[in-house]
Amino acid sequence: MANPTSPVAARRTLTIRHTELTALPESVWQERDLVVFNVSNNKLTAIPDAIRNLKGVRLVDLAHNEIRSLPDGIGELDGLSDYLYLSDNKLTDLPRSIGKLTRLRYLNVSDNQLARLPESIGDLASLIELRASGNHLLSLPESIGRLASLRELHVANNDIVEIPKSIGSLSDLRTLNLESNKLTRLPETIGNLDHLFELNVRGNRINALPESVRRLHRLTYLDLRANGITSLPDGVADLPLEKLDLRWNPIERYPVWLDQLEARGCAVYR
Repeated sequence: MANPTSPVAARRTLTIRHTELTALPESVWQERDLVVFNVSNNKLTAIPDAIRNLKGVRLVDLAHNEIRSLPDGIGELDGLSDYLYLSDNKLTDLPRSIGKLTRLRYLNVSDNQLARLPESIGDLASLIELRASGNHLLSLPESIGRLASLRELHVANNDIVEIPKSIGSLSDLRTLNLESNKLTRLPETIGNLDHLFELNVRGNRINALPESVRRLHRLTYLDLRANGITSLPDGVADLPLEKLDLRWNPIERYPVWLDQLEARGCAVYR
């Protein structure tokens, strides 16, 4: 096993964290053999286009800085496959070129100032997990439905008013977190999410669930807290739920089948 302090190992991993740096030295962009590039928890305000030189990097962590924009060169990181951490910065937009990262499996852009995601996000063919919570998103692009490998989508704490119908094309989606947005309804196509086992819509303005939820035959966790729901479709009774949270909704009369869910072992909170 290579000595982690050897020059060869040092060139494979570059970590500069918890400093007062506002910019990185030019020599960084000549480290063409890097596999891990971690410059999180600094005070960086920008990343130069020269980042495109890091062709072999598999993990990039730029989180917890003060970065306001990304260069188009970010899309030239052909080897980027594991993680791209951009959370807790001051990003207001993502470059269209980000869609060129077709090997990327994990993208985290949470806790920025994004008002939208680019349509090119749908080109991330290998993406398994997308985290974009804590932004100012008003909607999701239609292209989101092209993320055929996506298993987790987290967009809590935004200003989203509507989910595109294309969400129903995410046939491998397991977790959908829409907590604390401004949704008034869910699209009927949500019933097409054959593998969904966790749905969180807490803290929205939803008055009713679509009838299609009865087709979510793998759903085990359903959080409906703090909405405007007055009744539930009977199809919910047949779901394999382990937890159903209905608190802080104006439901005047609970359906009798809730007792049957509880008898089956489901934790029901009313």
